Amino acid sequence: MSSAVERFDERMRRQADRVGGTTVHRGELLRHPVYTRVLHWLVAIAFILSLLSGFALYTPWLFRFLTPIFGGGAMTRLLHPWFGLFFDIFFLFQFMNWFAPMAWTAADRRWLKRMKAYTTNEMRTEPEDVGFFNGGQKIYFWAIVLSGLLFLISGLLMWFDHVVWRWLVAVSYVVHDLAALIMLAGFMIHIYEGTAAMPGTFRAMMNGTVTERWAWTHHPGWYRDVTGRDPAEAYEREKRRQTERSRAVESWEREQDAREH
Repeated sequence: MSSAVERFDERMRRQADRVGGTTVHRGELLRHPVYTRVLHWLVAIAFILSLLSGFALYTPWLFRFLTPIFGGGAMTRLLHPWFGLFFDIFFLFQFMNWFAPMAWTAADRRWLKRMKAYTTNEMRTEPEDVGFFNGGQKIYFWAIVLSGLLFLISGLLMWFDHVVWRWLVAVSYVVHDLAALIMLAGFMIHIYEGTAAMPGTFRAMMNGTVTERWAWTHHPGWYRDVTGRDPAEAYEREKRRQTERSRAVESWEREQDAREH
C-alpha cells in the first residue's frame, strides 16, 4: 500500500507543478510544494464550512446568526453533510500526500518524553532527530484521520437515518459530536502552533518556503536531510553572528555617546 500511495502522490505533485510553481530564494528551503498547499487549504475551507454550519444546526438558539450565511436554516441543513463529505474527500488526498512522512518512529517517542520542554520553549532548537514532522504534529494528524473516519461513518448514518436503526442514529449523534470536539480542539492548537508559537510556519503554507534558520530550529533532522549540513553547526554559526552583531551595536553606541560628551 505504501508504495502505491507514494506513486500516486508523486504523480499528483507533478501534475500540480505544471499548473503552478514555487520560488525558492537564497537562504530558503522548499517546505510544501503546490499540490500540498492546495490540498491543505481545500481541507481547511471544507472544515471551516462544516464547523460553522454544524454550529448553526447543533445550537441554533446560540448560533442562529450563522444560518443566513448559508441561505437560511433549511439550506444550512442541506449543505452541512455536503461540506463534511468534501472535507473527507479532500483529507483523503492529504492523507495519501502525508502518509509516508507521518509514519511513527523512535524519534517521535523520544519527542513525547520532551513534550514539556517543547511546550514551555525551554530549548533554543529542537533535537537533531526531529524530521519533517515532529511527534506532536503526527499525533494531531492521526487524530484527524480517526476523527475524519468517525465523521464520515456517523454522518452517513445520520444523513440516511430513515434506513438504519434509531438507536444507531442516536449513537451516531454522540460520536459525531465527540469527533467534532476533538477536531475543534486540534484545529485551535494547529492555528496557534502555525502562527504565534512558531513564526515563519504560516508562510510555508502560503508560498511553500521556510528560512534555513526556521528549518534547523524546528526540524533539524529534515534540515540535515535536504541540505547535507549539520544543524548544530548552523545554530552555532548564527549564535556567533548574533554575538558579533550585538558587539558591533554596543561599540557604535559607545562611540555615539563619546561624541555627544
